[in-house]
Amino acid sequence: MGFLSRIMGGGASRSSLQQTIDTQQAAISTLVRAKYDAAQTNDLNRNHWSRADHLSADASLQPHVRQTLRNRARYELRNNSYAAGIASTWSNDLVGTGPRLQLDLGPDVSAEAVRTIEIAIADWADAIDLARKLRIAKTSKISDGEVFGLVTNNRRLQGVQLDIKLIEADQVMSPMGLLTVNDVDGLRFDDDGNVTGYWVSKRHPGSLAAGYALDGNWVDAGNVCHWFHATRPGQHRGVPEITPALELFALLRRYTLAVVTAAETAASFAAILKTTMPADGSGAASLETLETMPIVRGMAIAAPDGWEPVQMKAEHPTSSHDAFVRRLLNEIARCLDMPYIVAAMDSSTANYSSMRGDYLVYRKRIAVERSDMERTFLDPLLYSWLDEAVVAGVLPRGLPPFAAWNWTWVWDGFEHVDPLKEADADAAMVTNNMASLAEVCSKRGKDWRVVVRQRAAEKAMERELGIEVAPQPARPQPQEQPS
Repeated sequence: MGFLSRIMGGGASRSSLQQTIDTQQAAISTLVRAKYDAAQTNDLNRNHWSRADHLSADASLQPHVRQTLRNRARYELRNNSYAAGIASTWSNDLVGTGPRLQLDLGPDVSAEAVRTIEIAIADWADAIDLARKLRIAKTSKISDGEVFGLVTNNRRLQGVQLDIKLIEADQVMSPMGLLTVNDVDGLRFDDDGNVTGYWVSKRHPGSLAAGYALDGNWVDAGNVCHWFHATRPGQHRGVPEITPALELFALLRRYTLAVVTAAETAASFAAILKTTMPADGSGAASLETLETMPIVRGMAIAAPDGWEPVQMKAEHPTSSHDAFVRRLLNEIARCLDMPYIVAAMDSSTANYSSMRGDYLVYRKRIAVERSDMERTFLDPLLYSWLDEAVVAGVLPRGLPPFAAWNWTWVWDGFEHVDPLKEADADAAMVTNNMASLAEVCSKRGKDWRVVVRQRAAEKAMERELGIEVAPQPARPQPQEQPS
């Protein structure tokens, strides 16, 4: 504006400057011919895009918006069999029986010491029911978009008394009157954008207790595990993962009820009598409107003169119900990267190749979710456990500093459609030094050291008993046909 003012002269009025700017913009728009059809607003798309906005991630997910989405998502999980099954299958496939720690402390630490630590952590995980809590966390992420885990002290535990308590998103909120410019609905940030604390209400806002809004306190971020579903930069609170499918779940239930209603209506009427007599009603005096008569099985009856029996047929929408459910479940499961055969528990139309292809994307998504769960829950819990284990005297002596420790989390593996093919591929990878035994075992959720020890014990027992186990011959490879 200052540049244009100097060009037009200092005495130019604001209205004349604005008129000049509008004229220049109009001239530029006539020169630039490039356009995006999706950016045009016309009578055909005006209603469709009427609710599009330019709000930031946090502004678009205001507390009342997220509350509405959570309520509706929870409702579907409670009342829709497909929604409940999808959430249950997702959490079971992701967590399974729970992760197991596999330590690598270097050559200076004995295998017995490493195994002692791994067993102690496994016993602690069982004592706090960690696997079940992780499954609930995933289910909450699907229905609520986020879940919070409070690191607490459980005095009933022996040795290390570390525990984690899951709370719903409703309990983390900013109390009225205590907000600052660095607060985002229960989260407080420093000037660098790091979360420093969470305002946690002592009671759930949906509980029978009153006065929950101010009955809480700030909890240090180091004692809170926050796992949420984010889709935009700058988003700090989660949105339910099944948000895009909420209306589809409602359509699925409504359509199913419509099909049942149509079938029930057709089945409720054995026959309807219609007349061909004049519409003045003179010929219909013999029968009253809505009059009913009993029908005996196997009996033939004669309709009154001028009346014709007609049976109702449930032709629509029952004929397209199966195709509609299949197509809708495909769309519902897509937002969760879950194949239809898993979402519907129906592989009747799948073959070997399609099943393997469908599972590739799903299992890659599971690997990403497990990585997030390790970063959000497991690694912070392990650090806290080690700190308390030192104080409780649980750890063996002579261990290196924690910063030098290496570890991995081993999860349950996945069954292969053709176990022999997978076994041959794994054997070839290990033989050619393209994979380690640890990688092969971890795919099946096993510790390679346990497998090796067990195999050594079995081989020793075979030699002791004089049992000779012949190696399995190589599977014949299909030969190429000459062209």
